[in-house]
Amino acid sequence: MKSYGKWGLLTMVLVSGVFFLGAETAPPKPIKRVGMVVGVKPDKIEEYKRLHADSNAGVRDLLTKYHMHNFSIYLQQIEGKWYEFGYYEYTGDDFDGDMAKLDAEPRNTEWLKLCDPMQQPLTGEKSWTKMERVYYNP
Repeated sequence: MKSYGKWGLLTMVLVSGVFFLGAETAPPKPIKRVGMVVGVKPDKIEEYKRLHADSNAGVRDLLTKYHMHNFSIYLQQIEGKWYEFGYYEYTGDDFDGDMAKLDAEPRNTEWLKLCDPMQQPLTGEKSWTKMERVYYNP
């Protein structure tokens, strides 16, 4: 048996560990980041907030089921009009397929029947308008 000496053996163990760990680490899965905007009717803001309160489960489980995470909605008045800005991260492998399945969920359909009439889509749009991401800091 060949002797590598104290430091040679330690080096071999460390190098083997690096190769082993490297082989087990998969590259990070790509995340689709989505930002969107829609107007909201001023007289519906309080009801909209109530529906989206942390205490109301709403459709949170469905968002998770279809790989939508870190979903956030922000409310802001700009030049006298109210807007909602939404953001989420999609971590699945089939965005269009998952969105079609979410759209087909009866509870989601009912949820949208409550929320959609409170919103005012931007001119020429039917619902939320997707925004262009111009900056991201990981």
